[in-house]
Amino acid sequence: MKKSSIQSTKPFRLASPYKPAGDQGKVIDFVSEGIQSKQPEQTIQGVTGSGKTYMMASVVEKIQKPTLVIAHNKTLAAQLAEEFKRFFPDNAVHYFVSYYDYYQPESYIPRSDTYIEKQTQINEEIDRLRNATTQALLTRKDVLIVASVSCIYGIGDPEDFKSLRVEFEVGQEYKLDRLARRLVDLQFLRTNMDLSRGMFRIRGDLLELMPSGEDVGYRFSFFGNKLEAIESFDPVTNHILEKMQSYTAYPAKQYVTTQEKINNAITDIEEDLVKQVEHFEKQGLLLPADRIRQRTMNDIEMLQMLGYCSGIENYSIYFDGRSDGEPPSTLLDYFPADSLTFIDESHITLPQIAAMYNGDRSRKNTLVQYGFRLPSALNNRPLKIDEFFEKVNNAVYVSATPGDFELGKTAKISKNKDAIALKHRKNVSSVPVVEAVIRPTGLLDPQVVLKPVSNQVDDVLEQVRARVAKGQRVLITTLTKKFAEEMDIYFKQINVKSAYIHSDVDTLDRLDILSDLRRGKYDVLIGINLLREGLDLPEVSLVAIFDADKEGFLRSKTSLIQIIGRAARHTEGTVIMYADTITRSMKQAIDETDRRRQLQLEYNTTHGIIPQNTKRELANIADEVREEVEKDENYGKRGARYTSDGWVEENNALDGAMEIESRFSRKGKSGKSIHNQQRRQTQSQQGKQVFDQFDVEVRTIKEDLIQKSYTYGELKERLQIAVDAMHFEEASAISEILAERSQAD
Repeated sequence: MKKSSIQSTKPFRLASPYKPAGDQGKVIDFVSEGIQSKQPEQTIQGVTGSGKTYMMASVVEKIQKPTLVIAHNKTLAAQLAEEFKRFFPDNAVHYFVSYYDYYQPESYIPRSDTYIEKQTQINEEIDRLRNATTQALLTRKDVLIVASVSCIYGIGDPEDFKSLRVEFEVGQEYKLDRLARRLVDLQFLRTNMDLSRGMFRIRGDLLELMPSGEDVGYRFSFFGNKLEAIESFDPVTNHILEKMQSYTAYPAKQYVTTQEKINNAITDIEEDLVKQVEHFEKQGLLLPADRIRQRTMNDIEMLQMLGYCSGIENYSIYFDGRSDGEPPSTLLDYFPADSLTFIDESHITLPQIAAMYNGDRSRKNTLVQYGFRLPSALNNRPLKIDEFFEKVNNAVYVSATPGDFELGKTAKISKNKDAIALKHRKNVSSVPVVEAVIRPTGLLDPQVVLKPVSNQVDDVLEQVRARVAKGQRVLITTLTKKFAEEMDIYFKQINVKSAYIHSDVDTLDRLDILSDLRRGKYDVLIGINLLREGLDLPEVSLVAIFDADKEGFLRSKTSLIQIIGRAARHTEGTVIMYADTITRSMKQAIDETDRRRQLQLEYNTTHGIIPQNTKRELANIADEVREEVEKDENYGKRGARYTSDGWVEENNALDGAMEIESRFSRKGKSGKSIHNQQRRQTQSQQGKQVFDQFDVEVRTIKEDLIQKSYTYGELKERLQIAVDAMHFEEASAISEILAERSQAD
């Protein structure tokens, strides 16, 4: 008999057959001593292949503190999470990124009077991992979280999340009906059918629930009111996994609060609504006044009935008890004050964090100005960069090309003339920097070769065939998505195994493509900006940079050094720059590569080291993250969202979502990916079948209800019962009848 395994804590123990080599030992000692001496900021300037992830893991083992690692995109975050899981197999390593596969934020375009409703497609597996993250942070100390910049966006208050837990202990007495109400308050859904994450069911004296952050269920056996046994079980096979003495259930959603706070929030919302309506009416803006009144009253009604409403995050200030302008609760608030933070690829991640607030504010100002949201929506926002640093302690910047901010040369993250100097850097002071140039494998930075642009496609094809004959892989970087896709088509036509990867390819599909490149399904990978930072592809021996002399962001010094680094994990690593002139950025990147290469050669000669190719296991966090939608017989039902207009298709974004993404998010550019076209078609067909069946059942129930001639009050009562019991078809039918009667009156 033991407690739930998710609540056990163990010391960080690094599982690795390797010992620090090259510059690794120097870096590990430097950073660890800095943290122990309360140094607030440090920088690791490490070349590609120097083992930065291993060095970070070694520091974590030495310091023994909860750790946050922030990456600038989901692909890199997934790769880091995969590596840290291997380094710490007995500790709580979690992956926290945005759970949206597709996200179109709510917005309004005054010029064309176009309102774009929030459109989302939630990945349930990533949602599970997010819930597992917050739960682990509240129950364990041996926690390492790999997150994207999603960690600076608001989630539920950790105090609420912790205080609302339900604790079960064998031998104690509980009343099942009260437990059921508590679980509903925690946003668990009650069901009499199969269990899925975030649901519970009661069968006689058995209570079974499946937490949002786990893949196992928990069974609580009662005799009368006494809890006699707690067991975890496999929800598919129903096999018992272990018996436990106690278990703690946490809320099913990250944004959850108490009924008392909901009631108080409704009062405050109503007061602010009156003020905003008066504000519009004084200016003679009757349409915005009527719009904000109707939208807010609909939200209040949903909060009163269900304790939740669409866009509830826009009312977070009322639930959190925050004052205007006060930062929201984020993932950072779940970490203790003495935690450790690594900012990976800091030259990109820090500017990204700094830019989030202004973009969000601009969009929300328009919504408030035209009556789509109350001013409180402005407080549902990401952290400002100063607020971020107030919540972060022991910051370690990690990059092969750190910016001036990370090197302590400036108090501004951005070079933009409007950038604000950060408060914690009142006086520009030196940030301790440690350089890792010598790789433990003895590998050298790749040789850089210059070739003319005019023959770049034919030449790269010749180079590809030579590398493929040796069983090696090739990366090609272009300047546009269109050119990347056209190159992929051309290669396929001449029987070269290729694929492309860019921002229009789904997050989890990107991970699959990278794994398939390593496995040999593809020999060539063509991309734009995603083939830069952090990709660990030891089979790649050649990187071809098309149009290297087109000066700009994609061909800046930093970008070129990062791209060159993709070939630094192979003994035959080579980079070909196709250019007709040598730009300043090219010269700086080549000079820096040559400087490092000379240092590495001298070290290898002195110590008698023979370079060896990097070896890395083939693993993919996408295997854990991917949702097998096409195998799910319930696909489509999760996509139904109840609104004041009834049940709408939202989350699964059938065919229309792809059009919306192309029209609004991509500004007219194609958002289709040939890598997952068949899967999308399968999802769309299955989702349509489910909704067609749903509509038939709704019509049947509606006809039956009309024949029984229920009064308006009786229908309202039945609607509440149907919603509570999750009888979606009946709830939708009743809503349609009520709407028709309201129009008739």
